[in-house]
Amino acid sequence: MNGIRVREDEAFERALKRFSKTCERAGILSDVKKFRHYEKPSEERKRKLNASKRKRIREEARKRARSRRGRSGGRR
Repeated sequence: MNGIRVREDEAFERALKRFSKTCERAGILSDVKKFRHYEKPSEERKRKLNASKRKRIREEARKRARSRRGRSGGRR
């Protein structure tokens, strides 16, 4: 379990922000959201496959954009 120690002269808002940051880094909220509802194995596979496709399309678009920049001969 994540936790922080509140410093003696630290404002509550600041301590809350530090706690939120540590939870975010540990991935606690994403785990809670992921396990909030049961996901069938087939749905999980489908979700991961779609995420993989989106990632591949994004990477290909970046490659195309980079190659177009290289052809223009520098700045315009």
